[in-house]
Amino acid sequence: MLKVSIILPTYNGSQWISKSIESVISQSYKDWELLVIDDGSIDNTAEIVQSFARQDNRIVYIKNEENLGIQKTLNRGVIFAKGDYIARIDDDDVWVDSNKLFEQVNFLDDNFEYGLIGTGALLYSQEGQEISRYLLPKKDKDIRLKILGKNCFVHSSVLFRKSIVNGGYSEKEKYRHVEDQELWLRIGEKSKLYNIQKYMTGLTVSSESVTAKNRLIQSKRMIQLARDWKKIYPAFYRNILIAKARFLFFWFVRFIPIDKNFIYKLQAFIKRS
Repeated sequence: MLKVSIILPTYNGSQWISKSIESVISQSYKDWELLVIDDGSIDNTAEIVQSFARQDNRIVYIKNEENLGIQKTLNRGVIFAKGDYIARIDDDDVWVDSNKLFEQVNFLDDNFEYGLIGTGALLYSQEGQEISRYLLPKKDKDIRLKILGKNCFVHSSVLFRKSIVNGGYSEKEKYRHVEDQELWLRIGEKSKLYNIQKYMTGLTVSSESVTAKNRLIQSKRMIQLARDWKKIYPAFYRNILIAKARFLFFWFVRFIPIDKNFIYKLQAFIKRS
């Protein structure tokens, strides 16, 4: 039985995807398959991925016949996944520690009460310069105290049990852009949660992403998530205030002309807070 299925969704990701795939291949843990789900790219993403696949039969290229969006694309990966565990990586992110999968698999193998494990992260600019680094709450009890107010897991860092996800990511419109956070909340309803206190994942942040429309929508939907799960997780009132403050922040910064370097600093602050 295969141990780990890695889901990599992509859309026109040719600029970054080679580094993402190479970081998977470089892992010391070798019992994996990499499912690259192409959501209708029109660049040379297919050529790049298929070149890797010809050299490594653990890499599988799957192309959607039409653009399905991130939720359905992720779930195509869940459907195809053969592994006991599912890992995630985005086409512009990398795993910076070659022992990432090894440590995560060992943890879940040894701790059956846990269903999801993440890591800390390094933030990189589009030019490849490190901006910041941050760790997320480690223990289950600490994650539960904060998870209604912020996403306590880096999506490209996680490993979770396939058996616990009940069909995968929600495809409901109200959870678009927060489909990962909604999944963590469902996993946490049935099992414990954990973050390794090491910087094992590298994220590329866009100089435009703080002011992007999706950020505002995402922060608004985080408020709704907190309301939906307030009976399951503690500290609702504190966390709803944090979620509302984040929404107001993204609403406000849309109107402020700020340079790229300041945007990067804001990104780092948001990720750590």
